[in-house]
Amino acid sequence: MYEILLKRIYEPVSDLDGFRILVDRLWPRGISKERAALADWAKDLAPSTALRKDFCHLPERMEAFRVRYTMELDQSEGAAAYAARLRQILEIKPVTLLYGAKDPVINHAVVLKAWLDSQMASR
Repeated sequence: MYEILLKRIYEPVSDLDGFRILVDRLWPRGISKERAALADWAKDLAPSTALRKDFCHLPERMEAFRVRYTMELDQSEGAAAYAARLRQILEIKPVTLLYGAKDPVINHAVVLKAWLDSQMASR
């Protein structure tokens, strides 16, 4: 099985990206659909608007955000179904989660990747 990767959407597309998924609820500024080269836009996997606004990418809020966002994912039938779909894709190619945040550590995609990794390991 291939792995789930993280990448900022502003970085160049690579053949190593495999199945490219934008995981932001909002489309990133300055990126055309052609440049994004997406296989999917999974905006329903992004944190709720209220949670995203509360988090505001502040490092001191990251742990509370991680807990709340993980709860959102755990309670989402859509997220569980998407994880099952990714499991099938990962059998044939890597999956790259794309995000627009500037910080590679303090962002929702890090939490989503950890949640998806746990879903892959538990099945």
